[in-house]
Amino acid sequence: MTATTAPYAATPARATRPPSARLRAWATRAPLLPALVFMIVVTQLPFVATVVISFFDWNALYPKARHFAGVDNYRQVLTDADLRHSVWTTVLLTVTVVLVSLVLGLALALLLNNRFRGRGVVRTLLIAPFLVVPVAAALLWKHVLYNPEYGLLNGLLHYVGGPQPDWISNTPLLAVEAALVWQWTPFMMLILLAGLQSRDPEQIEAARVDGANEWQVFRHLTLPHLRRYLELGALLGCIYIVQNFDAVFTITSGGLGTANLPYTVYQSFYQAHENGLASAAGVLVVIGSIIIATFALRVVSSLFREEASRA
Repeated sequence: MTATTAPYAATPARATRPPSARLRAWATRAPLLPALVFMIVVTQLPFVATVVISFFDWNALYPKARHFAGVDNYRQVLTDADLRHSVWTTVLLTVTVVLVSLVLGLALALLLNNRFRGRGVVRTLLIAPFLVVPVAAALLWKHVLYNPEYGLLNGLLHYVGGPQPDWISNTPLLAVEAALVWQWTPFMMLILLAGLQSRDPEQIEAARVDGANEWQVFRHLTLPHLRRYLELGALLGCIYIVQNFDAVFTITSGGLGTANLPYTVYQSFYQAHENGLASAAGVLVVIGSIIIATFALRVVSSLFREEASRA
């Protein structure tokens, strides 16, 4: 009986792209490589250096006394009373500005969603505050509006016989919040206006035919539709306002209990020369911003999926 050898099973060839396809892929990516290298050098390498410095007890006035401190800088950031107060001020400033800007932005978006004469001019004027340079906007509020001697607010109060308060000294945090709300309300308005204009007009018309009034349409149709846009505006606003430095530095110079975390990082680095402590606080700000940005990206992706499903 002769033994027969079974033929070996043919193994499927590994799927590979032809060399020409790989060359074309690299040719399309090659123009982007300089930008990628530039972005890594400008953003990532300094951040890595900041993380390394944050683990050292490093005062610029005493460079020879530099030594490895482990997580002591992070422990000090989280336990120091002044730093904790700056964290609380940052949270309070961010929450207040974002909520008030969202409410005012929603009201203005509802106004601009209606057709009326001069709507284009009104829209341009309402967007203008967001286009002003942040330092210029803060200087405008500090000198043109808040100044107790020649400011516009006290001028109006003097015209009607009212008091002449020193706005920055009496209500310092409110003064900073008002300037930021003025600048960020147009941003919220644009996001919510885009959401209003993406509503299904047939659904709104059907609700009105069924007898729904304007408040019922807004409560049961418009507001649920704007939920994603409200979340997006809140998250993006938090990312930017958490890192805000211009208004605090320009209006109050961090005094009177208005020093937020970015200003405290500046104060630790440039005034106290505590490089390690300032780096640790800066790393915590970046981590918080990344966490907020992650949620913002998820909201944006969900909006894109919803728009794609409608198309």
